[in-house]
Amino acid sequence: MLDGLSEIKVCIGYKLDGQDVDILPSDADDVARCEPIYETYPGWSEKTFGLTEWDQLPLNARRYLERVKELIGAPIDMVSTGPDRDHTILLRHPYR
Repeated sequence: MLDGLSEIKVCIGYKLDGQDVDILPSDADDVARCEPIYETYPGWSEKTFGLTEWDQLPLNARRYLERVKELIGAPIDMVSTGPDRDHTILLRHPYR
């Protein structure tokens, strides 16, 4: 889905009334005043559809996923590269 984008923006927080916040506020009026803070990553032009190995992914795709892993503070066990079950990169068995 991200193939072909020249860049990918990831929202890493918000600015609310001049203050940086990491979590979107629950109050709708506060949300309306929030400005997203983005990190921008280079995209990739190579196709990833159907890939099954981490090393087959374009370097920029791997870097993007590594950063997502850092931001969420959790491992990435699987990467889906298409609609079929076998269009999956299994990095770690999720039930072990």
